[in-house]
Amino acid sequence: MPSAHLDTFAHDHLPPPEQLPEMLFELPALQFPAQLNCATELLDRHVAEGRGDRLCIQAPGLRWSYAELQAQANRIAHVLVQEMGLVPGNRVLLRSPNNPMLAACWFAVVKAGGIAVGSMPLLRAKELKQIIDKAQISHALCDLRLADEMKRAAADCPTLQQLRYFHDDGADGLEAAMARQPTRFDNVDTAADDICLMAFTSGTTGQPKGTMHFHRDVMAACACWPPHVLRPVAEDIFIGSPPLAFTFGLGGLLLFPLSVGASTVLVERVSPPELMAAVQQFGATVMFTAPTSYRAIALSLRDQPWPASTLRKCVSAGEALPAATRTLWRETSGVEIIDGIGSTELLHIFISADEKDARPGATGKAVPGYVACVMDAAGRPLPAGEIGALAVKGPTGCKYLSDARQAQYVRDGWNMTGDAYLVDADGYYHYQSRTDDMIISAGYNIGGPEVEDVLLRHPDVAECGVIGVPDAERGQIVKAFVVLKPTAQPTPATAAALQDYVKQAIAPYKYPRAIEFRDRLPRTETGKLQRFKLREP
Repeated sequence: MPSAHLDTFAHDHLPPPEQLPEMLFELPALQFPAQLNCATELLDRHVAEGRGDRLCIQAPGLRWSYAELQAQANRIAHVLVQEMGLVPGNRVLLRSPNNPMLAACWFAVVKAGGIAVGSMPLLRAKELKQIIDKAQISHALCDLRLADEMKRAAADCPTLQQLRYFHDDGADGLEAAMARQPTRFDNVDTAADDICLMAFTSGTTGQPKGTMHFHRDVMAACACWPPHVLRPVAEDIFIGSPPLAFTFGLGGLLLFPLSVGASTVLVERVSPPELMAAVQQFGATVMFTAPTSYRAIALSLRDQPWPASTLRKCVSAGEALPAATRTLWRETSGVEIIDGIGSTELLHIFISADEKDARPGATGKAVPGYVACVMDAAGRPLPAGEIGALAVKGPTGCKYLSDARQAQYVRDGWNMTGDAYLVDADGYYHYQSRTDDMIISAGYNIGGPEVEDVLLRHPDVAECGVIGVPDAERGQIVKAFVVLKPTAQPTPATAAALQDYVKQAIAPYKYPRAIEFRDRLPRTETGKLQRFKLREP
């Protein structure tokens, strides 16, 4: 079908056809119509089919049904179109911590045929300007509490012409404008391959990369991993820590629960203790968070009665799940973690295993709808047991916004994720490292996460990160950055004990020849360890 977008900037800056990944739509659930608006499928469908009174979103002091979320989103869509001049295809920056108004704004943008561009709450004006300039963003909806950096960025971004703040009691706030609008809105009849969201990667090398996803991609993500691995039901209550600007959070805390008519809890403060308090308060049944958070929660509750009796599904992604963390969580909570690897480029999880089929140290198998393999440097599939680059194909794939790095991510139709893996004889994929994080020491290939996993089993270790550092004799040596538990002391004797512990657990050549004790490790807003910062002087 012809695009519904009048502003064709995003479509015009898709990668050239020869750089696009091969797409697979073999599952019956992936046969999408030519015209598709994912807001209609995820939200409006439930109201139209008589489920409007079902609980949809909760937050402290707030409960919205599906009909109430729809009404809020419809009002905002009218504000965008009638008062802010949005036309289909315009990019709209969304800036807020996780809360119901952010969810309503996301659906409003998509309903109106716009392109939702999430931004992490901790971003500063310089980083916001990079996103606004690269995506040529014309509109923004921002939580008033984050106005300072937003105003600084807007002052230097001529494309950003329309800006409204919510959680604003003033006459110019979004809520006042919403009050003037009706609760009915006719969604734009978008094509299935019209772009509906842009997600920007963290850009560890400087310039962020904008990944573009179609309405069809959103529904494809809902049709693969959730029904085949997570298996949620309408009675589930989702909760978690990742921001909605991060596709792990957008899927886990908004798209997936609504795809099955379940409800979600959106909380702004999600430190491990606060997250567990919210699980108890709302009776959450499905939780999404990072391995670091699972470990911190388990350590804090290890000698106490388990307080979260409602929790039945726990999902980990964003970074590799150490086997020690998986075991610690299971022993503490009685719940087996569902691990998975996804990427912003492919929208969500494409390799995973459910609780029954989980194996310690393995991420899982290719999710139905996707295929994967491990390749050598020449792009040839490797046999089981050999380490190489992970390559993936499926119903979603990398579409960078006007970025030369597209040619690096997609090769011969495969999405090259940048992860080093091996696949075993049973088809389970085992994470080794990021391909650019592989440590090569005296001719040996050493995956930092394997060493981290061993160190995390030591009773004195709270957190750790492992990298390779230059060495005149060996090329590189393994260096560990360790955060000790309060009961341990950062002494040479402790370092020697940790080195001996690693030597006894795995091949001795993998032990950390250097150990540096830290009070904390650098992490992203989503909890992912920033190894590149460990390499900085």
